[in-house]
Amino acid sequence: MGKLITVAIVGFVLGGSATGVFLARAQPAAPSPDGWMTGGPGMGPWGDRMGERAEHHRERMRRFALVYRAEDRKLTPPDVQKIAEAFLLWNGNHTWKVINVAAEGDVIGFDLVTPEGSVIARYTMDPKAAHVTRRG
Repeated sequence: MGKLITVAIVGFVLGGSATGVFLARAQPAAPSPDGWMTGGPGMGPWGDRMGERAEHHRERMRRFALVYRAEDRKLTPPDVQKIAEAFLLWNGNHTWKVINVAAEGDVIGFDLVTPEGSVIARYTMDPKAAHVTRRG
């Protein structure tokens, strides 16, 4: 009688496991009604692009993993000038210049100009957080 109960329990467990696996593979999960944040197929029109951007961000984080970002960057006007010039170069602009870099209260202001000296835009940068704001 004990062997019969043991065999029945083992059969029940194995049968239940097999049924669960079969049902789990039988039908994929339906996408969410809005179709945006489901992951994979059915994410909506920008789903694939969002996934590519996330992967690009993870790769960039691995590439510069040794660089620590300080809470207070303690930027000076020469630092801000270097950052603005590096931004122009990073984007392939070798002609515009950064001028009029100076502390203005709690921020540091600077201008972008053409080779002829025409001001294209004026910006400020927070020396603590390095946030850039366009002014006027």
